[in-house]
Amino acid sequence: MPTVVPVLAVLLLAPALGAVLLCAVPASRADWARRIAVAATSVSLALAVWIVFDYDRATGGYQYEVLIPWVRPLGIGFHLGVDGMSAVLVLLHALCSFTGVLISYAIKERVKEYYIFYLLLITGVFGVFTSLDLFFFYFFYEMAVIPMYPLIGIWGSDVKEHGVVRFSKEYAAMKLTIYLTAGAVLALTGLLWLYVSSGAGTFDVVALQHHLSAFPLDARRQAMIFPLLAVGFGVIAPLWPFHSWSPIGHAAAPSAVSMLHAGVLMKLGSYAIIRLAMGLLPDGAVMWLPWVAALCTMNIIYGGLVAMAQKDLKLIIGYSSSSHMGYVLLGIAALTPLALDGAVLLMFAHGLMTALAFALVGHVYDETHTRYLPELGGLGKSLPFIATCGVIAAMASSSLPGFGNFVAELLVILGSWDRYPLQAILAVLGIVITSVYMLRMVRGTFFGTLPQTFTHAQDAQTFFARLPYLVLVAVLLLVGCWPRPLIRLIDVSARPFISTFAHPEAIRMATTTSSQPR
Repeated sequence: MPTVVPVLAVLLLAPALGAVLLCAVPASRADWARRIAVAATSVSLALAVWIVFDYDRATGGYQYEVLIPWVRPLGIGFHLGVDGMSAVLVLLHALCSFTGVLISYAIKERVKEYYIFYLLLITGVFGVFTSLDLFFFYFFYEMAVIPMYPLIGIWGSDVKEHGVVRFSKEYAAMKLTIYLTAGAVLALTGLLWLYVSSGAGTFDVVALQHHLSAFPLDARRQAMIFPLLAVGFGVIAPLWPFHSWSPIGHAAAPSAVSMLHAGVLMKLGSYAIIRLAMGLLPDGAVMWLPWVAALCTMNIIYGGLVAMAQKDLKLIIGYSSSSHMGYVLLGIAALTPLALDGAVLLMFAHGLMTALAFALVGHVYDETHTRYLPELGGLGKSLPFIATCGVIAAMASSSLPGFGNFVAELLVILGSWDRYPLQAILAVLGIVITSVYMLRMVRGTFFGTLPQTFTHAQDAQTFFARLPYLVLVAVLLLVGCWPRPLIRLIDVSARPFISTFAHPEAIRMATTTSSQPR
């Protein structure tokens, strides 16, 4: 849908322009750097909200498109656009980015450089959610991944237990980079193979979809390319067993980076699987998604059990995030509109919940200088506002009715029941496990006896200090109590997307055939 103002271009370039402006700011003027970062993310947030409300649900499809040809012989162009699913994820990223910049006021060293990398990370994620060209999709994907290394390696912290370093921030940054880069290379191999095999001579996603609808790749070729994309992008999802980089990355990163890491970056993999692997290779998806449904139960159960065994607050939330992404992958694998609606809504709700949780842990750490659960307790007496938000985050993570997480996980379980009843049952068990470790974390942090050394801890007292928490809590409750607008927006794109796949009977037949011994 053409627009007079290139809304998506402005939304994407606002944080990029902010990063450029920061290069001219003197290093001594940290206040200028913070104001520029807030202004840049505020522009993106305002535009993201406007897109969600202005999106024409009756028309559907890709809207607010921007198309600028770049390398014509190779079919590469700067093509932006959003449908209902990506519009919701753009809003999620805008909310996490804005609140993350406010939380970043706790950063006191090398503030200018920190915000430059942070805004580049924000730009990369916006680019992934809005790109409709394979070349720029991959370009922005790498732009989102690369800044994580300096952000964790420089501004992160070592993870300790009993005063002993369990792993260093340098180790966490390096492991994250190696895993994500290896996955990106695998995905790039699949994208190039798809480009050459299609014969379309274009990297444009929309043009490729039309071409492959008329001249689809044979099922055998799709079956070989699909796992390259699914596993390559699945590393950042994170798909078990390629998940081990994620929790330690959460734990070592500064709070605002953890907010984007868990809140948004982990959704890039799931989104890429939907948009590229499934959207361009439907026959390959039908063959391989049953295996994804099997693996994602390991995310749910294994991730939840490991989270239960952790004592570092960030590691608990980190493994919890890996567990909850299993629900997203299950919703994707089910190939039903209801389950896909739930998967995308869960990306949104889980992103807000984890952003809130990591922001709260950051405040606790700043006041107590520890995240080790046995050393904490009774902080609700000193930090009543933070404790209240902590209980809310725990209830949302535990899928309490009234929060977006409950609605989303219910849709995933109901939508996947007919096709994967065992996985759906295990998903319900995962909710029980989540409740156990989240309630244990809340009790151990905010209730009980307050240690004498923490009586000095100060709550978030001013409106500005409370603003990021209030924004995240308000949206979580709003979506939980009134999910219809977002579900309708997602469903506008999810229903026609699912209709392009084989009939369910054919899917069951492919599943049965693939499981038989050869």
